[in-house]
Amino acid sequence: MRVEVRMPNLGSDMDSGKVVAWLKQVGDAVARGEVIAEIETDKTTIEMESLASGTLVEIVADVGSERAVGEVIAYLEGG
Repeated sequence: MRVEVRMPNLGSDMDSGKVVAWLKQVGDAVARGEVIAEIETDKTTIEMESLASGTLVEIVADVGSERAVGEVIAYLEGG
């Protein structure tokens, strides 16, 4: 089953975030709670943890791209 990875909401005034780095690549196994990306807001850069386990099968948001909170940035498969 495909699981959507979405841009997290890191604060009440956050509308969007920028993907600074992907710490996992397509084909890598991901465990729930594992850091998969670095996200930059207007205030800070944070490590984003996966909310599910599986294999990273698609990265939708490239490094440097800005996405709205809740927008899909990647997909995991399995669990």
